[in-house]
Amino acid sequence: MLIYDIVSKCEHMTSEDMTRFFKKDKFAEYNGIELIDASDGHARASMKITPNHLNGLGILHGGAVFALADLTFAAASNSRGNVAVAINANISYMSSASEGTIYAEAKEISVNHKIGTYTIDITNEKGEMLAIFQGMVYRKKERVDQL
Repeated sequence: MLIYDIVSKCEHMTSEDMTRFFKKDKFAEYNGIELIDASDGHARASMKITPNHLNGLGILHGGAVFALADLTFAAASNSRGNVAVAINANISYMSSASEGTIYAEAKEISVNHKIGTYTIDITNEKGEMLAIFQGMVYRKKERVDQL
């Protein structure tokens, strides 16, 4: 059976289901991370930069960027309905920001019934690349909508 066949037989969650599920994420809420949309291995989220997101140099803290990317990664990888948990994640920073809103967009690179890989681009309001995040998940048998 092809990977596409395995994935196409999964029950997918709607963007509304994902938004409802991720409203429970108190860490994301505390940091001002908003899920814009999520469906079939794809997700977008944003975070308005506040003074609480800045490091000692007055620029966006790397942990804040990672948190935005991680939430977007979680939304994309869980959008197919089965619980997906991170088993690896890394980030490369290219530029920074100190104000405005940043965005993350997750794209599914490969998927099967056990493992999924994703790339998340983090950009500023002008679409300039700030960082790239890559992650891998393990897919569990449990369903997201049953949590």
